[in-house]
Amino acid sequence: MILKAIIEDREYSLDVPEAVIAQGEDYFARLDADMDQGWQMSREWVQHPNPVERCQIVADKLLTALENENHKLGMLMAGYLLSRMPNLDTVEIDIRGEIQNTQFIDRRSGSSANQ
Repeated sequence: MILKAIIEDREYSLDVPEAVIAQGEDYFARLDADMDQGWQMSREWVQHPNPVERCQIVADKLLTALENENHKLGMLMAGYLLSRMPNLDTVEIDIRGEIQNTQFIDRRSGSSANQ
């Protein structure tokens, strides 16, 4: 599956193999378990991140992976996003330190999801 990641004026096209999505579920479940404990989202502590907030957190991790050229981690983070938002086409990742401003665009409707 292709996931487009937009970071400022750059667009990345991430070709995530179906195997990453299927075989990564144990890893994705551990990510969810970590987030079950609450998460610092920018300046705000979120006690119980909802599904969109969880994807915003993971998108922030995707940003770090892309910046560090960590392709394996990038594929896992993209796989998580696609597994939790099956119709996801594009993620517009906020780089100004406000994780909650990260946007998700649905491939079917073109609508944006955030909180």
